[in-house]
Amino acid sequence: MATSNVSIANRALQKLGAKRISSLTQDHPNARSMNAAFEQVRDAELRRYVWSFAISRASVAADAVDAIDVGGGTWKRYSLPNDFLRLIRDDESGFHVDWKIEGLYILSTDASPLTFKYVAKIEDPTFYDPLFVEALAAKLALECAIEIKDASVTDFSKIEDSYSKAISEARMIGAIEKPAEEFPEDSWLAARR
Repeated sequence: MATSNVSIANRALQKLGAKRISSLTQDHPNARSMNAAFEQVRDAELRRYVWSFAISRASVAADAVDAIDVGGGTWKRYSLPNDFLRLIRDDESGFHVDWKIEGLYILSTDASPLTFKYVAKIEDPTFYDPLFVEALAAKLALECAIEIKDASVTDFSKIEDSYSKAISEARMIGAIEKPAEEFPEDSWLAARR
């Protein structure tokens, strides 16, 4: 069976031990709760980690507006893609010194076109990694637990463990991209220079 938003919501309901639904717009309290939370929780989970399936690239020309003076330098303005959720930093330091995100734009001193990677808002669940589905279902269950089931502390703990396990597995198998790590300089090696 193909993954759908309803199947993800039903996985969350299963984690809660609650009655499943046939549609997110069904006239049932569980459907209303899942429908109210689904998009916000999905987008937050996509933004929280760099999921491999959600990585996209863009090459954007500078806007026609005049150069912007930012801290004494001249910066160009580039519009972010419509499906943009988070910029992916390629350099080892973790940030671009000459890039700033302001509102719906990247300000940069780089020449046009500006090429970058980003986490895209993926709405089609058939593209989701199975571990993202598990993490999303667990997060939905956490968000809706009180409204749907009046969950206990034990229920929350079990669902949080399920979420943590899905994220750990995703990192281990590469479903979540890891940024480059710079190892700390060894004092013994530094002393030998």
